[in-house]
Amino acid sequence: MEGTTPPVLAMSSHADEEHPGPRAVIFPEDSIVREEKVASGIRPKGVEMKRSITQEDKELAAAGYEHLQVTKDQKGEGDTHLDIYEHKLPFGGLIESLQTNFDTKDPGHSYGLTSDEAKIRLERDGRNVLTPPKKKSALRKFLDRLFTMFNILLMVAGVLEYVLLGIDFHANFQNTYLGGILILVAFINASIDFYQIQKSEAILASFLAMIPPSCRVVRDGTISTIPAAELVKGDIVLLRSGDKTPADLILFSATDLKVDNSSLTGESEPQERFPLPDGTKQRPVEADNLVFNSTLVVNGEGWGTVVRTGDHTFIGQIASLTGGESGNESPLAVEIGRFVVIVSCIAILFAVVFFAVGITTVYKGKAAQTVTFAVSILVAFVPEGLPSVVTLLLSIAAKRMAKQNVLVKDLQGVETLGSLTLLATDKTGTLTRNQMTVTNLWSGSKMYSAFQSNNDDESTQKFSMDASGMQEIVDISALNSRVKFDRTDIPFDQREILGDATETGLTRFAGRHLKLEYESYVKQYPKVFEVPFNSTNKWALVIINKPHSSGILTSYIKGAPERVLAKCSSYLKDGTQVPITDAFREEYDAAYDYMASRGHRVIACAQSLLPGEEYPIHYPFSRTDSQYPSSDYCFVGLVSLEDPPKHGVREAIGTLRLAGIKVMMVTGDHPKTAEAIARKINLILGDTRETLAAKTGRPFEDIYEDEVTAVVVHGDDIDGLQGWQWDQIFSKDEIVFARTSPKHKLEIVKRAQALGHIVGVTGDGVNDSPALKKADLGIAMNITGSDVSKEAADMILLDDNFASCVQGVAEGRQIFVNLKRSIQYTLTHSTPEVIPQLLYVVVPIPLPLSAILILVIDLGFELCVALSFAWDQPETVDGLMRMKPRKPVNERSIRALKRRALQRSKTLARDAETQEVIQPSKISIWFSKMKTPFRRSFWENMTEVTDNETLVDGKLLSYAYLEAGMIETLACLIAYFVVFFKNGFSPADLRTAQQNGSYFTKSSPDFINSRGRAINAQDQIDAFGQAQGIVYLSIFITQCFNVFAVKARLSFPFGKRVVSNKWNFAGILAGACLGMFIIYTPPLHVVFGGSFRLSPLYWLIPVAFGVLLLGWASLRVIMLRKSIEHMKVKDIKGLMMFPTMRTMSMRSRGSRH
Repeated sequence: MEGTTPPVLAMSSHADEEHPGPRAVIFPEDSIVREEKVASGIRPKGVEMKRSITQEDKELAAAGYEHLQVTKDQKGEGDTHLDIYEHKLPFGGLIESLQTNFDTKDPGHSYGLTSDEAKIRLERDGRNVLTPPKKKSALRKFLDRLFTMFNILLMVAGVLEYVLLGIDFHANFQNTYLGGILILVAFINASIDFYQIQKSEAILASFLAMIPPSCRVVRDGTISTIPAAELVKGDIVLLRSGDKTPADLILFSATDLKVDNSSLTGESEPQERFPLPDGTKQRPVEADNLVFNSTLVVNGEGWGTVVRTGDHTFIGQIASLTGGESGNESPLAVEIGRFVVIVSCIAILFAVVFFAVGITTVYKGKAAQTVTFAVSILVAFVPEGLPSVVTLLLSIAAKRMAKQNVLVKDLQGVETLGSLTLLATDKTGTLTRNQMTVTNLWSGSKMYSAFQSNNDDESTQKFSMDASGMQEIVDISALNSRVKFDRTDIPFDQREILGDATETGLTRFAGRHLKLEYESYVKQYPKVFEVPFNSTNKWALVIINKPHSSGILTSYIKGAPERVLAKCSSYLKDGTQVPITDAFREEYDAAYDYMASRGHRVIACAQSLLPGEEYPIHYPFSRTDSQYPSSDYCFVGLVSLEDPPKHGVREAIGTLRLAGIKVMMVTGDHPKTAEAIARKINLILGDTRETLAAKTGRPFEDIYEDEVTAVVVHGDDIDGLQGWQWDQIFSKDEIVFARTSPKHKLEIVKRAQALGHIVGVTGDGVNDSPALKKADLGIAMNITGSDVSKEAADMILLDDNFASCVQGVAEGRQIFVNLKRSIQYTLTHSTPEVIPQLLYVVVPIPLPLSAILILVIDLGFELCVALSFAWDQPETVDGLMRMKPRKPVNERSIRALKRRALQRSKTLARDAETQEVIQPSKISIWFSKMKTPFRRSFWENMTEVTDNETLVDGKLLSYAYLEAGMIETLACLIAYFVVFFKNGFSPADLRTAQQNGSYFTKSSPDFINSRGRAINAQDQIDAFGQAQGIVYLSIFITQCFNVFAVKARLSFPFGKRVVSNKWNFAGILAGACLGMFIIYTPPLHVVFGGSFRLSPLYWLIPVAFGVLLLGWASLRVIMLRKSIEHMKVKDIKGLMMFPTMRTMSMRSRGSRH
């Protein structure tokens, strides 16, 4: 999208087919609705629409972004700019400003700084290194994990038990175990989380550990190699091909110098840099005489003087921008935090209520016993093992992802990847290979494809060396080249080619098609004369010793097509030279347009077979006085190169889009190039306003935004976009941002998040790092990625394969489902733990389940089984990759979000004169939060219907506490009463005995039941042990059935996929062994209760209720099926889900090896 984005468009309410009336139009610069006359009888092409945006709409749109502007104003982000000005100075002013010494005519004889002066400047300015981001100490990290809400509750409960122990040791002896276990659990939870984080950071540190770089510097008139960290302002530095620039330098001498700025600016093409004696008025980023720290020199040689070091360099300022951005808390962390607060509040409320009821009824003023009882209620409600389960589930998933070459730094990032609604990805090096590759060739009026592509026309032929002009193009590519290799003792296709990206691509192409070894072929035809490529000529010429029928020397020229064609008088066709005609020029224009329209870089090739009489072998060729052939060349052909997409990227983006994730490209490259690549990789399928105008022949201005589904936004437009224009851009299905700066990338991420998107950002360059840090999930590349980007990211693709994101999304979505199942399973046992406690207080009856047994349930078999959900498979073959994200962003969700934002903005205090927001004090914020639950808007927002699926939602709580929880409670109570009845106690007897308060202990008197039977103290204790044992086992057995019941969402809780997880059965087996050990081992009865006399026949009662639970889960699937269906993503027309020919070739090559 070029220029100003047109205003928001709305469908007209009605249209009169017979008599088209005027259309209402409103322009962004005013608020007057104008009428646009339509010629009678003629209706404009396309759908009839109304361009209108009301003041209310503008306010609503702006409200969603207002907090971003406030933050920007506070930080002064608008003032962020490079403070480099020396590139504007002439050489004399530069020497004076930096107080240094250099020789522009003979740079090697420059004197530079003295060693003493360099030491003084090093002490004054500091070392030439980037300040590492501040990190928390290991102790601080551990304490952060220890003092979470759950752990604090557990520790407080544990300390309370020890306080009671101190008051009355003998009466509270059991608390020795209970208090210790509670505190230990809190520390174990924190330790597991801490260990996982430390392990991830250690792996990352090993990637970032690098050998300190060195550089060549002139001091005291001599050149030497020193560590780059010791460079100071004013130092004279020599740069050669293959070097990494050690600091920001102003060039004062250079020969064919080209630098790769892709990691800083996103430009895939190397940029030519040269000295400017009078300086330049351009911005630092565009200055031709300035090279930046960390950029790679790909060609030539240069001398420069250091103007910025360390944090003051361009890369240093981007790094500081990254440091200034606080990473967002992951969606999972937010939801777990919310769930913890809800459950903790419920637990504390019930504990307080039960304490009040208990101390006035059952315990009658016995505070110590009542506190122990209240703690048991607290323990029953708080799922103690949940933090450990969540951490271990995520770490198991992270380990699985590591096998797929995805390193997870932040464990919760595993789930965040699954909940993404928008993925903003860089182009160069992420979607594409950052490696120019020959794609098409045109010679003798015929188009050839160097590698078969689905985008080529049917008339395009497959490349063959036997075709006209192909041998000549290969010769020109190989012999008119200045590339070098890192090594020559290995096969050609394994070498790293050092040089300009275009020449590198041509060399790689030529090397594959030469009959001889590359070096042998080049040596066979030695260079006699050369004119290197420069930005003025835009062509490179070489004369080589290659005999032909009329002489010994051959001249080859390659470069910008229009410049090369201007030097030609004939063209090559079927091996013969034919004079250039107008018909040829038309064919040439068509071929050039065909290549350029695909975003390719186009190079022209020409040759001249120099006649021996005019150009003998010792002819004195010279650049200075143009003593070389510069006209009458024979045009050989055109070659197009592109930075091709990586293997598997197209299918990956298609899969992500079918999963309901909006994928958009954010690149520093040219809009046309970006759009061309986007169309190849499923990122753009529909029309932009430009392409629709070209297709229909309508003027660009007449194309309404509602008619198109894609948009290409130029970086120059971003700063001026208003809120409603951002809304309009993000409403499109297919988005490309081109020519963006690091600041723009950051702004795009913030704007998307303001609309409720969970944003993932992939990138490899320094320019991506601020956005990586701000995103909900930053994904960096390992091989091509910069250290800064790896530090900022939450996840690193170790093999740089973008397609790994698809596996990550599938893994993330599955882990969310598994987490939800685990929580649903874990919470279900709270009801059968709490209701018997309630009956114990209200009826009363003998305590069905002690606090210590509740802990055994929560930390024993429940923990084992809850962990086993980590290995669950998707319910269906498609899995979750055809479902919408769990928090989809749509028109309804955006309007709700903006409405809330508008309410907030209207309540903010503002300065009477400037209308700037006055930041509220902490006390007023606290008071406002306290009032929130009593406001009508709070309850309206809480009860608002949304498509969001949260980790713990109403359906989950209903299932856990009311549905399955009540079924399990009935199983426990019926089994409890049956066991007691078989031992001589009717329900009425139990109430009488408990009200008396002197039974079920070793010193109890005989109890006379309702049938007149006397039950002694030993039989009472045994009956009580059996009853507590069957309650414990009933919870265990019904929970075994619940393992499969919680999996029923898309399908019934039966079948291969439901029972395929062997770890579920391993967890059940471990739980069974623990239960048998605790209930049937006499020495343990002192601590846990239980009885070895409990008959296994009683197990049939909870088994029957377990079957009932599976039946209810099946019925639930049928009832909730409709609500699941609308979450599926519809098919997207035009998606190309088959692999590219290049990918298939690579796969077959890989399978052969």
